[in-house]
Amino acid sequence: MNKITIAIDGFSSTGKSTLAKQLAKKLEYVYVDTGAMYRAVTLYAMQNGFVNEGHVDTKGLLNDLDKIQLKFVFNSDMGFAEMFLNGKNVEREIRTLDVSKNVSQVAEIKEVRSKLVSLQQDMGKDKGVVMDGRDIGTVVFPNAELKIFMTASPEKRAVRRYKELLDRGEVVKYEDILENVQKRDYIDSHRENSPLTKAKNAIEFDNSDMGLEQQFERIYEHTLRVIEKNK
Repeated sequence: MNKITIAIDGFSSTGKSTLAKQLAKKLEYVYVDTGAMYRAVTLYAMQNGFVNEGHVDTKGLLNDLDKIQLKFVFNSDMGFAEMFLNGKNVEREIRTLDVSKNVSQVAEIKEVRSKLVSLQQDMGKDKGVVMDGRDIGTVVFPNAELKIFMTASPEKRAVRRYKELLDRGEVVKYEDILENVQKRDYIDSHRENSPLTKAKNAIEFDNSDMGLEQQFERIYEHTLRVIEKNK
């Protein structure tokens, strides 16, 4: 089967990663979670004193940028790749609310985006990849054969994130999650470098009132049509 590049963009907690994993598994494609990469850099910044009360020491972080080594390692038991930061598995640490509160500020730094975009483009150079993030269809792979832009109401997304964090054992409040979702939406869509925006030729997919199975079936059927068209 002819392989294509699939770019999935959208706001936080819209289910991008869940859909991307499902598609990659079904198509036997490589899955790349670009959000995990930005979260890992954010975790490094937090661990090394470059984040203080929401303020990022950009100069300090950039001085250390070459020291940050990121790698995805496939976990056969879990069925997906986990993020390693400088040789350490940080998959759990990067999913916390504390990281979520700071990742948008780190991700808007031009040099950070440049480093990670280059890595992402290298990962997907041979096609057969499903990549999700904020600027995949607009910056990383503007010529992707299939571009999907996912959205849902802030309230729906906050509920999803709230349940996810509770399942991981974190003590959180729904109100804090909703505030974080809305703040990230604003920062992601208003930043100077690679703002979150729907690519002109992307299909928009609102899953506010849609189950995971229904969502996957609709997108998978469309994906097969795109693959057939690009033979």
